[in-house]
Amino acid sequence: MFLVKTRCLKAAPQLSSQTVFLKEFRPLSSHGGTRRHFSTSRSLAAKIPPLRKHRERVDIPGLEMVTYADRMHFVPGLTKPVSPRWERDYKDPRYYESPPAHKMPLFKGTPCYVFNQRTSALEGVRQALWLTKTKLIPHLPPQLLSLTANPANQIPDQDERVQNAIKHARFWDTTQERPRKEKYRMITASTSLPESVYSYSYLSNTLLLNLLHLCATLQSSHPAIGRRIFSEKYSLAATWKRGEDRFQIRGQNGLLHNCMDPLPEVSGKQEVGDTVDHVLETLYPVSPTIDLQKVHVYKDEPNCTGFRGDYPYPHAHTLYFLEGADARCKLRPEQFRAKMLMFTFGNALVRAHKVYGSHPRHVLDCPITVQAVGTNGRIFQFMVLQLNTTDLSGDDGIKNQVWLEEDVELYDFAKVRPLIKKKQVKVPAGLTGYKPEVFNKFLALYLHGAV
Repeated sequence: MFLVKTRCLKAAPQLSSQTVFLKEFRPLSSHGGTRRHFSTSRSLAAKIPPLRKHRERVDIPGLEMVTYADRMHFVPGLTKPVSPRWERDYKDPRYYESPPAHKMPLFKGTPCYVFNQRTSALEGVRQALWLTKTKLIPHLPPQLLSLTANPANQIPDQDERVQNAIKHARFWDTTQERPRKEKYRMITASTSLPESVYSYSYLSNTLLLNLLHLCATLQSSHPAIGRRIFSEKYSLAATWKRGEDRFQIRGQNGLLHNCMDPLPEVSGKQEVGDTVDHVLETLYPVSPTIDLQKVHVYKDEPNCTGFRGDYPYPHAHTLYFLEGADARCKLRPEQFRAKMLMFTFGNALVRAHKVYGSHPRHVLDCPITVQAVGTNGRIFQFMVLQLNTTDLSGDDGIKNQVWLEEDVELYDFAKVRPLIKKKQVKVPAGLTGYKPEVFNKFLALYLHGAV
């Protein structure tokens, strides 16, 4: 019989890792082998027992089971009594259970399809155009781009200052030799994510804020810029009918630029009347409601701008969207543009309901214009939407209009270190390929309504 030498264990705090715990609890034999401690390893390596199937209780009149409820204690051979559910006579939020959907006061048999900030529409912009009854026009309006042709509407040393803003966002705002992509984009990280993924809970979009700061320097020559304000984290709710289906836009979108005065209309009455001949593109055989959230508990007319009625800046001017702002929802470029279109349309529709009422109108007396800008830190999406009608039930009649210019690059490369291949410098270090005409479009949208 061989003697067994055991390792002396000292009192130690409980280890989080099962592997480390087993290594510390492993005894050594005289032959250098190991022995298993079944009291420890069995509980760690045993298989999980299968779930027991719930047996439905069948009540047969006249054949009730004899229970030990009267004796108030367990009796072998007698059935366990079924006690009625105990209802508290006070409200405890820890044990609250919501009633079934069909018992809620807001339950309706007709479903409602909801588009929120995390919706990824399968057909992208095509699906959003059908949902909003909108005609797509490529490129921005010429009269809008001509605003920056006047030297009085440009920033002094504009190109140099814009390039410095890009360098500040890409190079000077970090001490890392090679910053990660999330550093120069807006990231809203949840506390449940590991700390190694995001070192900060909120990283602002430095480039977008720098460009907006440059545009705001023109306030001395354009006093109307002072009648605006920025808002974020506001909740939007808009409702409309498309055919026989009911749709809603809910949720929080990006940074909103509000103003006291509405934006002027982009297209005249003649161009608005010509939209009657436009034929909307169908999505057959794909359903237009694909990827939208289907709910039965909702309010009939929840039209809310996210602000009180006496808010001094009631008109939406421009919405700024940041691609990849939500760490838990990454949209592809096509779906990202669809999100821009839907929330821009939602802001315009809510304002139309506040001015003209919730009853559908064939043609609005004063069309409502709302702009949108989307970016990922290098590529920009520009959009201008004009709401001409709130009668969205059918495919005929007046259509809404949207001008879209997509995938516009502000610069080509911003390298901390040069890209060298085969002993040749392919891309030098620093900022290369800056395109000043892209910032002119950004500035034109900012100055719209102030010139």
